[in-house]
Amino acid sequence: MSPDASPARQSNRRGIAYVCAAMVFFVVNDALMKHVGQELGIAQMIFIRGLMTLSMLLAVARATGATTRWPRLGDRPLIVRALLDALGTLLYLLALMHLPLANATAINLSMPLMMALAAVLLLRERAGLPRWVAIVAGFVGVLLVIQPQAQGFNAWALVCLAATLAQAGRELYTRSIDPAVPSILVTLGSAIAVLTVAALLLPLQGWQPMRPMQLLQLATAAALLAGGYFCVVNSMRHGEMSVVAPFRYVGLLVAVLMGWLVWREVPNALAWGGITLMVGSGLFLLLEGRARPRGLQRSP
Repeated sequence: MSPDASPARQSNRRGIAYVCAAMVFFVVNDALMKHVGQELGIAQMIFIRGLMTLSMLLAVARATGATTRWPRLGDRPLIVRALLDALGTLLYLLALMHLPLANATAINLSMPLMMALAAVLLLRERAGLPRWVAIVAGFVGVLLVIQPQAQGFNAWALVCLAATLAQAGRELYTRSIDPAVPSILVTLGSAIAVLTVAALLLPLQGWQPMRPMQLLQLATAAALLAGGYFCVVNSMRHGEMSVVAPFRYVGLLVAVLMGWLVWREVPNALAWGGITLMVGSGLFLLLEGRARPRGLQRSP
């Protein structure tokens, strides 16, 4: 056993714990937003949740002393990541209001496929036949979930796919952020960007009166989002991506359960087939990436 083996395992365990917690937080947050979104506009919900999330994150940042590093919010990788996060958040929530929770989550979890494709096309990683087969099979799975030829198909599935593309770019940029920048500051950057976008869109949708229960639900969503943001940043900064990333699929199990419990939504047979293809392809790509010689891999 190499001297670094034990610390590496510990780092991977931390990364796995962070990503599992993040997925649970995000899916329950999505369920709350979808529920409140039946009566309120998207911009208003994002704005109110954003204010609450930002206040929580600021409190944590002050408590940890991260506010002394405010200038790092101007770092280019952090700005780009925050803007991609804001775009992905807006598109995803718009799509979520019109899609079953499990379907939206499944499309969102096609991110490993997009990252694998980006690695081949943009980073010029070598890709053998098995890798290409897995990528193609995974996107066939995405089509089965979206079901472009099915009766009742709506274009919001494509909006959800665009959101996933933005979020894949966000994940790639997370790795390029200086490790000296505190995770809470990275999280704050995203929260500020999301709140700014919501504020710009708010005049277009107007403001609706709110009940105390809706405020409580949005406050809970804000707490979950803040925790999810923090956990996902740490999951990308601890351990190997190929070890940590497969555990994102925990979110799909939670989404299927939440969708059934709250809305009695159950994916149809085609969607289940697509989910199986996506998960299988994603896991293969992640494991294949781990097994490839280091000389053939590049970090994003």
